[in-house]
Amino acid sequence: MLNLPKNVWILTACLALFMSLSVFMLFVGGIIGSVLAPSTSLSTLPIATIVVGTAVSIIPAIRLMSIFGRKKVFLGACLYTILLIGLCIFSIINESFFLFSFASFCLGGTVAVMQQFRFAAIESVELEQRPLATAIVLLGGLISAYLGTEIATLGIDYFETDFAGSFLILALLFVIAFILMCFFEPAEKFKEQINKSTRPLRNIIKQGSFIVAVCAATTGYVVMSFVMTATPVSMHVMDGFSLDHTKFVLQSHVIAMFLPSLFTAYIVKYLGLTRMMILGILLLFVSIFTAYLSHALSNYWVSLVLLGLGWNFLFIGGTNLLPLSYNENEKFKVQSINDFLVFGFQAFAALSAGWVVFTFSWEVTLLSVLPLLSFQLFILLWWLKRNN
Repeated sequence: MLNLPKNVWILTACLALFMSLSVFMLFVGGIIGSVLAPSTSLSTLPIATIVVGTAVSIIPAIRLMSIFGRKKVFLGACLYTILLIGLCIFSIINESFFLFSFASFCLGGTVAVMQQFRFAAIESVELEQRPLATAIVLLGGLISAYLGTEIATLGIDYFETDFAGSFLILALLFVIAFILMCFFEPAEKFKEQINKSTRPLRNIIKQGSFIVAVCAATTGYVVMSFVMTATPVSMHVMDGFSLDHTKFVLQSHVIAMFLPSLFTAYIVKYLGLTRMMILGILLLFVSIFTAYLSHALSNYWVSLVLLGLGWNFLFIGGTNLLPLSYNENEKFKVQSINDFLVFGFQAFAALSAGWVVFTFSWEVTLLSVLPLLSFQLFILLWWLKRNN
């Protein structure tokens, strides 16, 4: 592990700093939205817009890297994010909900760039080190679980406007990320390969491996985002739990999302990819059932931990299955389509979460994901039978 190139460790640290933005916005976006929004049903719009921004920025982010290289885009993303954080501070000081939501949408570009860290890590190591490098970089998410929520509560009272100080601390994290990224050394020039594939895209997406991989990652992200986006609103705004309690639940959730990456290789070895993804679906079923039983803090905590574990097994499984569907010269095209679909559907889930939880209830929010989970379980059982 210690023999990994410095690029991997730089990317791990930067992913922790970049992902702190996602955790931070998840934590405070709905709370700020509930104060600024003209209607309570719009309170989670700032969370939803950052996901929408991610979805529409995936392909442009990859295009920019094909022109300027990964390092320049990573550095540019740091400066871009600092400016947008300033816009967030301006919007909450002036109580402009839609300006805050617009700034959040633009921050989706930061998250889209962050999604390329795992590919940058893969390019920095030899073939046999790639699974370990990917796992190490994803473990940066563990640090973000603490950073993103702690800076939110640490800076809440710095200034007259709640959370203005929190955003200022967040900006400092991206200053640090910029400094770290200056030491990143790309393995080789990032070359445009999207248009060099000899196979039509329709032939690629008809493959079972592509369908199962995309469906698994999409289901994991949709269910996770839908429930997770609604959780702070349900806990803090509707049930009256303190920010500390809400923070604890979300921290535990994010830790559960990334901690299993330490053991994923062993799980795959003994269960196989498909069985691991089936286990992920079953964990999500238990997560929904646990949350449905009660509004107690313990139920929220257990449910969100299981939600994180289920997401990890589906996302890692889908990520490892996807390369079976493309050749080397097709990877950027297929990865772009995969990420666009995953984050596009995730955006829809995040957009609808606030409306569903306020218009109906927490219980309806939970029950509404069961058909999707059942459909995904059917697909995985079909794939398991086909490959046995």
